[in-house]
Amino acid sequence: MHKRRILVVDDEMYVTQILAFNLRRVGDEVLTADDGEQALGLAREHLPDLIIADYQMPRLDGLGMCIRLRQDPRTANIPVLMLTARKHRLNPEDLAQAGVQFVLAKPFSARELMARVEELVGPSSGAATPALRGDSAAVA
Repeated sequence: MHKRRILVVDDEMYVTQILAFNLRRVGDEVLTADDGEQALGLAREHLPDLIIADYQMPRLDGLGMCIRLRQDPRTANIPVLMLTARKHRLNPEDLAQAGVQFVLAKPFSARELMARVEELVGPSSGAATPALRGDSAAVA
């Protein structure tokens, strides 16, 4: 089992930090970006196993980033878990066109996120799964 490489993309630093912390605690390698443009560059350079991306970001939103990922053969098959505020209703056709595999509405628990990550890319290579930070509180 290899170490999962996960790219976390969100313009809210708190969200990026808490997600990266929890993913690293279970043994994942984590890359972070604060907008879709930066994430595209990192995805092309590092070819992550999964991208966790916010929908609403400056410069390039999550859907636009996903559409551009799908246009590049090197990144076309990277699974994406999209994060969105509950007030944003995403069109299922847009999600399908962008190749988004799962949408998680904010706020969510760290445990819920980790379960979705495991569904998309399998279990972490970490020896044990420690208690997750932010598990009792929702990630907004």
